[in-house]
Amino acid sequence: MSAIEQRLEEAGYTLPAVGKPLAAYVPTMRDGDNIYTSGQLPLVDGKLAGLGKVGQDVSVEDAADYARTCVLNALAAIKAEIGDLDKITQITKLVGFVSSASDFAQQHVVINGASEFLADIFQENGQHARSAVGVAMLPMNAPVEVEMIVKVQD
Repeated sequence: MSAIEQRLEEAGYTLPAVGKPLAAYVPTMRDGDNIYTSGQLPLVDGKLAGLGKVGQDVSVEDAADYARTCVLNALAAIKAEIGDLDKITQITKLVGFVSSASDFAQQHVVINGASEFLADIFQENGQHARSAVGVAMLPMNAPVEVEMIVKVQD
Protein backbone atom coordinates (compact mmCIF):
# COMPACT_ATOMS: atom_id res chain seq x y z
CA MET A 1 0.00 0.00 0.00
CA SER A 2 1.31 3.44 -0.92
CA ALA A 3 2.02 6.03 1.77
CA ILE A 4 -0.80 8.20 0.39
CA GLU A 5 -3.27 5.31 0.55
CA GLN A 6 -2.06 4.62 4.09
CA ARG A 7 -2.83 8.24 5.05
CA LEU A 8 -6.25 7.93 3.43
CA GLU A 9 -6.94 4.75 5.40
CA GLU A 10 -5.77 6.32 8.65
CA ALA A 11 -8.18 9.21 7.98
CA GLY A 12 -11.01 6.71 7.49
CA TYR A 13 -11.19 6.73 3.68
CA THR A 14 -10.59 4.16 0.96
CA LEU A 15 -10.27 4.71 -2.75
CA PRO A 16 -13.35 3.67 -4.67
CA ALA A 17 -13.33 1.75 -7.93
CA VAL A 18 -12.99 4.03 -10.93
CA GLY A 19 -16.41 4.90 -12.22
CA LYS A 20 -17.33 4.41 -15.84
CA PRO A 21 -17.57 7.75 -17.68
CA LEU A 22 -21.15 9.00 -17.93
CA ALA A 23 -20.64 10.54 -21.39
CA ALA A 24 -18.05 10.86 -24.18
CA TYR A 25 -14.81 11.47 -22.25
CA VAL A 26 -12.00 9.64 -20.45
CA PRO A 27 -11.42 9.86 -16.68
CA THR A 28 -7.86 11.20 -17.03
CA MET A 29 -5.48 12.54 -19.65
CA ARG A 30 -1.73 12.60 -19.27
CA ASP A 31 0.48 15.30 -20.79
CA GLY A 32 4.09 14.72 -19.80
CA ASP A 33 4.35 15.01 -16.02
CA ASN A 34 0.80 16.35 -15.66
CA ILE A 35 -2.37 14.35 -15.15
CA TYR A 36 -5.67 16.11 -15.81
CA THR A 37 -8.85 14.59 -14.44
CA SER A 38 -12.27 14.97 -15.93
CA GLY A 39 -14.84 16.48 -13.62
CA GLN A 40 -15.69 14.10 -10.79
CA LEU A 41 -19.11 13.98 -9.18
CA PRO A 42 -19.79 12.80 -5.61
CA LEU A 43 -20.64 9.27 -6.74
CA VAL A 44 -20.65 6.46 -4.18
CA ASP A 45 -21.22 2.96 -5.56
CA GLY A 46 -22.45 4.50 -8.82
CA LYS A 47 -25.04 6.79 -7.19
CA LEU A 48 -24.90 10.44 -6.26
CA ALA A 49 -24.34 10.96 -2.54
CA GLY A 50 -26.62 14.01 -2.66
CA LEU A 51 -28.78 16.00 -5.05
CA GLY A 52 -29.71 19.62 -5.54
CA LYS A 53 -28.48 23.14 -5.10
CA VAL A 54 -26.25 24.18 -2.26
CA GLY A 55 -27.91 26.82 -0.11
CA GLN A 56 -31.33 25.51 -1.01
CA ASP A 57 -31.44 21.68 -0.92
CA VAL A 58 -27.95 20.90 0.40
CA SER A 59 -26.11 22.38 3.40
CA VAL A 60 -22.63 23.85 3.14
CA GLU A 61 -21.32 21.10 5.43
CA ASP A 62 -22.81 18.28 3.35
CA ALA A 63 -21.56 19.90 0.14
CA ALA A 64 -18.02 20.11 1.60
CA ASP A 65 -18.26 16.36 2.37
CA TYR A 66 -19.38 15.74 -1.21
CA ALA A 67 -16.37 17.72 -2.45
CA ARG A 68 -14.14 15.28 -0.53
CA THR A 69 -15.95 12.40 -2.23
CA CYS A 70 -15.23 14.03 -5.58
CA VAL A 71 -11.52 14.18 -4.68
CA LEU A 72 -11.53 10.49 -3.74
CA ASN A 73 -13.03 9.68 -7.14
CA ALA A 74 -10.40 11.84 -8.85
CA LEU A 75 -7.61 10.11 -6.93
CA ALA A 76 -9.00 6.71 -7.94
CA ALA A 77 -8.91 7.80 -11.59
CA ILE A 78 -5.36 9.11 -11.20
CA LYS A 79 -4.24 5.86 -9.57
CA ALA A 80 -5.69 3.91 -12.50
CA GLU A 81 -3.58 6.10 -14.82
CA ILE A 82 -0.25 5.98 -12.93
CA GLY A 83 -0.53 2.89 -10.71
CA ASP A 84 0.68 4.46 -7.45
CA LEU A 85 -0.47 7.67 -5.76
CA ASP A 86 3.00 8.12 -4.27
CA LYS A 87 4.09 9.22 -7.78
CA ILE A 88 2.14 12.45 -7.26
CA THR A 89 4.66 15.17 -6.46
CA GLN A 90 2.24 18.10 -6.39
CA ILE A 91 -1.47 18.82 -6.48
CA THR A 92 -1.17 21.68 -8.96
CA LYS A 93 -4.72 22.91 -9.50
CA LEU A 94 -8.19 22.16 -8.22
CA VAL A 95 -11.35 23.49 -9.84
CA GLY A 96 -14.60 23.12 -7.95
CA PHE A 97 -18.08 23.75 -9.31
CA VAL A 98 -20.95 24.27 -6.90
CA SER A 99 -24.57 24.03 -8.01
CA SER A 100 -25.77 27.13 -6.20
CA ALA A 101 -29.05 28.64 -5.10
CA SER A 102 -29.46 32.11 -6.64
CA ASP A 103 -28.39 33.90 -3.43
CA PHE A 104 -25.66 31.44 -2.36
CA ALA A 105 -22.17 32.97 -2.09
CA GLN A 106 -20.10 30.44 -0.11
CA GLN A 107 -18.69 28.36 -2.97
CA HIS A 108 -15.22 28.91 -1.54
CA VAL A 109 -16.26 27.32 1.77
CA VAL A 110 -17.73 24.28 0.00
CA ILE A 111 -14.58 23.71 -2.05
CA ASN A 112 -12.47 24.08 1.11
CA GLY A 113 -13.75 20.56 1.82
CA ALA A 114 -11.67 19.34 -1.13
CA SER A 115 -8.69 21.66 -0.56
CA GLU A 116 -8.29 20.92 3.13
CA PHE A 117 -8.65 17.19 2.48
CA LEU A 118 -5.84 17.31 -0.12
CA ALA A 119 -3.62 19.30 2.26
CA ASP A 120 -4.25 16.75 5.04
CA ILE A 121 -3.44 13.77 2.82
CA PHE A 122 -0.61 15.18 0.67
CA GLN A 123 0.68 17.67 3.26
CA GLU A 124 2.91 20.32 1.63
CA ASN A 125 2.45 18.71 -1.80
CA GLY A 126 -1.30 19.13 -1.40
CA GLN A 127 -1.16 22.94 -1.54
CA HIS A 128 -2.60 24.05 -4.88
CA ALA A 129 -4.00 26.85 -7.00
CA ARG A 130 -7.79 26.78 -7.03
CA SER A 131 -11.04 28.09 -8.44
CA ALA A 132 -14.44 27.74 -6.76
CA VAL A 133 -17.24 28.50 -9.18
CA GLY A 134 -20.98 28.75 -8.63
CA VAL A 135 -23.11 27.32 -11.43
CA ALA A 136 -26.84 27.04 -12.12
CA MET A 137 -26.84 23.24 -12.57
CA LEU A 138 -24.45 20.28 -12.72
CA PRO A 139 -24.89 16.92 -14.46
CA MET A 140 -27.48 14.63 -12.88
CA ASN A 141 -28.42 17.44 -10.43
CA ALA A 142 -25.15 16.90 -8.50
CA PRO A 143 -24.40 19.56 -5.87
CA VAL A 144 -20.64 19.69 -6.57
CA GLU A 145 -18.09 18.66 -9.17
CA VAL A 146 -14.29 18.72 -8.88
CA GLU A 147 -11.49 18.43 -11.40
CA MET A 148 -7.77 18.32 -10.67
CA ILE A 149 -4.37 18.70 -12.25
CA VAL A 150 -1.49 16.86 -10.58
CA LYS A 151 2.21 16.64 -11.31
CA VAL A 152 3.71 13.16 -11.23
CA GLN A 153 7.15 11.64 -11.34
CA ASP A 154 7.76 8.11 -12.63
